Amino acid sequence: MEQVQNIVSDRELQGSNLQTQEYFINVGPQHPSTHGVLHLKIKLDGEIIEDVDPILGYIHRSVEKMCEKLSYRQIIPITSRMDYLSAHINNQAVALAVEKAMAVEVPPRARAIRILMAELTRIGSHQLWWGVMGMDLGALTPFFWGFRDREMITEMFEETCGTRLTMNYIIPGGVATDVHPDFIGKVKNYIRHLRKKLPEYDEILTGNRIFIERTRGVGYLSPEEAVSFGCTGPTARGSGVSCDIRKWHSYDGYDKLDFNEVLFNEGDNLARYKVRIKEIWESLRIIEQVVENFPEGEVMGKMKKVIKLPKGEFYQRVETARGELGVYIVSDGGNTPYRIKFRSPNFSNLSVLKKIVVGSKIADMVATMSTLDLVIPDIDR
Repeated sequence: MEQVQNIVSDRELQGSNLQTQEYFINVGPQHPSTHGVLHLKIKLDGEIIEDVDPILGYIHRSVEKMCEKLSYRQIIPITSRMDYLSAHINNQAVALAVEKAMAVEVPPRARAIRILMAELTRIGSHQLWWGVMGMDLGALTPFFWGFRDREMITEMFEETCGTRLTMNYIIPGGVATDVHPDFIGKVKNYIRHLRKKLPEYDEILTGNRIFIERTRGVGYLSPEEAVSFGCTGPTARGSGVSCDIRKWHSYDGYDKLDFNEVLFNEGDNLARYKVRIKEIWESLRIIEQVVENFPEGEVMGKMKKVIKLPKGEFYQRVETARGELGVYIVSDGGNTPYRIKFRSPNFSNLSVLKKIVVGSKIADMVATMSTLDLVIPDIDR
């Protein structure tokens, strides 16, 4: 009884005689060998969050400074290790920046392969997110289903690229090698497979009453706040902010494809969830169009063995699975960048966490963080 009295303060809950006390808890950091280490210092009043402070730096690797000592081809493997679930698209961003600076024309077949790899990457990333979000909210089955279907993508990547996660496949001038002879056939089979499985995703999770109660109206982010914090990707599009780089600043032939930018206006966790589910359907549409009109020809443009960018500043943006990735290069004419800067989507998306979780319960914060879909190495560069 004495111990209970010691933790009680003079703060009184509205409509109740129960009194609470402010206290702090630490969520994370997990073991530094894990893929992403995030430390949240949370101020609580009972179960209600009063403040949250994200603390970074546990896996900082000086990625940008490393890239400034490497050739433009050597930068590609480094970018795979930022948002490792968008590795192909990260590689594509650097390749496009170099090609823009050097005015290099990429062959049509290479551009088609890039789009296929990028959209398969997006689907695979969203599947991992879907499975993990279900598990975060107490549903274990989505985790197994998501990884089951994602495994088919990683196997296709491994056949062509020789690796399953950090690809290093899209390079300045095109792609490293042509796709495996069975690649297009397997992609077509995968489209048929996933079109049958996606309704099951909705049946087990999207339409689940408990899941809806945990996400609807929780973690609200207004369009103005999304723009103010620099949010992009599904995080912003769940608040009705149009920001799909594939539409606004098309690259590698996206302007020739028929697909929709997915927008929801509710701004809550459920809206951000629905954006990613619908984006899987749109990625399937894109892939289907590319494989039906898959061009023949070379997969590498005319690139010098030693790449030297002309003096100047160059910027390229792409749409990763989590939003806008920008690559800013300052060249002094040498074979390494004088300065390189990555504008990562995860950093801006994390910055909005405090705004949307203060006042909610700590259990709701878990759901909200899941809908931000954070990959920490992309933040802690």
